[in-house]
Amino acid sequence: MTSKPLGLILAGGLARRMGGGDKGLIKIGGETILDRALSRMKPQCSRMIINANGDPSRFAFTGLPVVPDDIPDFAGPLAGILAGLDWTAKNAPEVEYVASAPGDCPFLPRDLVTRLEEARSKEGNPLACAKSGDWRHPVVGLWPVALRADLRHALIEENLHKIEIWTARHGVAIAEWPDQPVDPFFNANTPEDVERAQEIARAHPGA
Repeated sequence: MTSKPLGLILAGGLARRMGGGDKGLIKIGGETILDRALSRMKPQCSRMIINANGDPSRFAFTGLPVVPDDIPDFAGPLAGILAGLDWTAKNAPEVEYVASAPGDCPFLPRDLVTRLEEARSKEGNPLACAKSGDWRHPVVGLWPVALRADLRHALIEENLHKIEIWTARHGVAIAEWPDQPVDPFFNANTPEDVERAQEIARAHPGA
């Protein structure tokens, strides 16, 4: 088994509030949000994959595997996490955990995986997720590959799509970050968010 988790960027959303398209391909500070996320995640993970639906060629520039949901009808982020867990079990059986982050977060912390693993180990829970300020970010998490069958059952048999209901069943540790001067989990959901992200990138070039 390897100690480093596999990294999963979740880019399977419909971006309704952005008018459609791929939020990860928007440029912030001269780089796409996806490139920014990958540059932060890659050093922390054994390898990276992208969860996305539709034509995978739009992410060909990354050179990474693009893994679609196999739960139909855009079943939400849990379906993307399940796709990542299934891909890992098949293609990287030595990996025990998957670390996930959404593809619309341009300021992900460079210690994301370390802090998630520390929280999980300290609290003795199988799962971990991130929190900044007063907000929990259940999509930013650490997921055991061993729970993939349980997650598939929850999605298909129970029609369960709320992440925090499922994670609460198993026990989830919380890793905390400050949300000032930059919230590391700021996400670009709307055109206004993109403008704000550009301002943050200019004011905090290292963020």
